[in-house]
Amino acid sequence: MSYYERHVFFCLNQREAGEACCADHGAQAAFDHCKARAKAAGLLGAGKVRVNRAGCLDRCAGGPVCVVYPEAVWYSFVDLDDIDEIVESHLRQGRVVERLRLAGDVGR
Repeated sequence: MSYYERHVFFCLNQREAGEACCADHGAQAAFDHCKARAKAAGLLGAGKVRVNRAGCLDRCAGGPVCVVYPEAVWYSFVDLDDIDEIVESHLRQGRVVERLRLAGDVGR
């Protein structure tokens, strides 16, 4: 059994020279919002959920992105309502939010 039931990583990478990156698309605000919502819902802690920052996850073309393990579900999101849906559906209820899933072939 894993220490956490689910582990969420948000790409917060900032690229230079105008290259596409999650940081340019509200990734920090989404991370902060996810962590606050999960905390308010009592989802954080050992045996529950961990929300972490990450550097480049190499899926820049689909950014901003986050990934939820152990399911290895990659999400792209547009706004904080999308983050609310991920928290409620996936983190709380264990149901993947299919409409926000990142296509498997999206890379850098």
